[in-house]
Amino acid sequence: MKKIARVEDIPVGGTKLVFMNDTPIVLLNIKGKIQAWDNRCPHRGASLADGNILESTIQCKFHLWEFDIELACAVANSDIKVKTFYLKVQDGDIFIQI
Repeated sequence: MKKIARVEDIPVGGTKLVFMNDTPIVLLNIKGKIQAWDNRCPHRGASLADGNILESTIQCKFHLWEFDIELACAVANSDIKVKTFYLKVQDGDIFIQI
């Protein structure tokens, strides 16, 4: 596991883009819960870090696809998944494993 950020670096309802081994990862802070997703939208590869975070979804700005934040899949088709990464938060530090 590698330290990649601090919780305080990501505002509630916001995102932070980080890289690990050349992989772009978006860290999401949803109501204080941190998640790590592949930053590339599975539709056309646009940045999810630039997306609009709504109540329970994140919307890609490129083609407006929406992804369920809890399920990490497209709202319109749950077979379309966003790759997620295991993370651990300890003493405000965010550790991730690829």
